[in-house]
Amino acid sequence: MKSLFLCHLLAILCVTVSAQEPTPLHRIVPQTGQDLQTVLQFSDQPSPFVSAHRGGPAKGFPENCIATFEHTLRHTFAMLEIDPRRAKDGTIVVHHDATLERTTTGSGKVTDHTLAELKQLRLKDTEGHATPFKMPTLDEVIEWARGKTVLVLDQKDVTPIERAEIVTRRKAEAYVMLIVSSFKDVAAVHQLNPNIVMEVMIPSVAKAQEFDQLGVSWRNVVAFVGHTPPEDATLYEFIHRKGACCMIGTSRNLDRKIITGEISDIQQLVSGYRAFLGRGADIIETDIPVLLGPLLYRAVPAPASKKKFFELK
Repeated sequence: MKSLFLCHLLAILCVTVSAQEPTPLHRIVPQTGQDLQTVLQFSDQPSPFVSAHRGGPAKGFPENCIATFEHTLRHTFAMLEIDPRRAKDGTIVVHHDATLERTTTGSGKVTDHTLAELKQLRLKDTEGHATPFKMPTLDEVIEWARGKTVLVLDQKDVTPIERAEIVTRRKAEAYVMLIVSSFKDVAAVHQLNPNIVMEVMIPSVAKAQEFDQLGVSWRNVVAFVGHTPPEDATLYEFIHRKGACCMIGTSRNLDRKIITGEISDIQQLVSGYRAFLGRGADIIETDIPVLLGPLLYRAVPAPASKKKFFELK
């Protein structure tokens, strides 16, 4: 009888422990800069990931927050677009706005506060509610991201060269890439470190042809073609022939219909997202990765050439 009781108790404990185990992360795991180039290289088969704008904030999960990044990766494979900014003492933190009011319990400019002061603040979620979470430094996020995902560093007040130096110093070319707005800066970053991958605005065939004369390999580039996806098929064709992927943004169009409550069910928009992909887009940068990633890619396997870079664990 005692033995039966112990077995029953053990079974309950096992179920309890199992129920408390965290959901595995959808990990993108390139090991070198060349691996990252392979992950982002154009393929006729779709790759099963989105780019999470500001990490994919949601109710209870602030933008540019490590807890939010993990929440996103528990639902979908995703690159994470984040925003480095400089604090008063020179530390680089991750925060979108130049000011604190919208997304933290503080006020004033980020640059008017030291890291110690910023760490006293709590981050707000998408509904403006304070959460337990603190503002991370860029170094903290880079350390966290290794073996989990690909970070995309926007510019804000940290220059392309400064960001490239950080990637180089931390030997993070395998999983940290840069948004670079001008071709002059693209060339400078490439000269500093030819293993760094960049997201570059290339919204027209003329700009694609101009970039082609720059001397920077297309393997180092994801072409952001616009927040309003261009209808010119020759632009997508030109970029694909060069071996690069095209990224579009839906945070200013389709995503807004869900975020504002204009449409309650994302299934009503699936044809719109698929139309963007059908037009030639390869990667969607979205404000709602937790909803959109599974909708588009739950049943999509990674191409054979990229399969080893995608893990669920």
